[in-house]
Amino acid sequence: MKKYLLNITVNGREEDLEIPAHRTLLEVLREDLGLTGTKEGCGEGVCGACTVLVDGKPARACLTLALEVEGSDITTIEGLSKDGQLDPLQDAFVHRGAVQCGFCTPGMIMASKALLEENPCPSEEDIKYALAGHFCRCTGYAKILDAVKAASGSDGAKRDAEPAERAQR
Repeated sequence: MKKYLLNITVNGREEDLEIPAHRTLLEVLREDLGLTGTKEGCGEGVCGACTVLVDGKPARACLTLALEVEGSDITTIEGLSKDGQLDPLQDAFVHRGAVQCGFCTPGMIMASKALLEENPCPSEEDIKYALAGHFCRCTGYAKILDAVKAASGSDGAKRDAEPAERAQR
C-alpha cells in the first residue's frame, strides 16, 4: 500500500508520519500518536466526541482525512493542560460536575475552547450553538452550560479564581 508523508504539529510538537491516504485524523491521533483522549463515538461526524482543533477551529477527526490537515496545528484534549495544570475550561468542567461518564467530554471541551477563543464572554445561546451536534447521554447539558459560563466568567465567577473557590460558588 502506498504511503504519504504527513507533517503536522500536534499539541505543540511537530510530527512527521508516513500514512496511507485513507487514514483519518482520529486514527492517526489515537493509533499512531497514542493520544486516546479524542474519542470515536459514531464514526459519522454526528456525535462530536472526536472534536479537535485544527488551526484553532473545531473539526470532527473521524471525518477528516489526515492528509487534509497537512501542515496544520492540531490541538487535542491532551494539549490543553500546561505544566500539569488543567486549562480553566477543563477545571470548570470538573468543578461544575459537567463530567459524568466522560466519553463526550473531550469533544465538548474542545468545541467550547474554540468558542471561548473566538468569543471570551458568550451568551448561553452562543454556547448552545457551539455545542449543537455534541451528544451527551449522562448530564442533561445544564452542568455543561454552567461549566462553559464559569470558564468565561459570564456566570459572575472570576475566570482566574482558585478552583476550590469556584467550586464553592
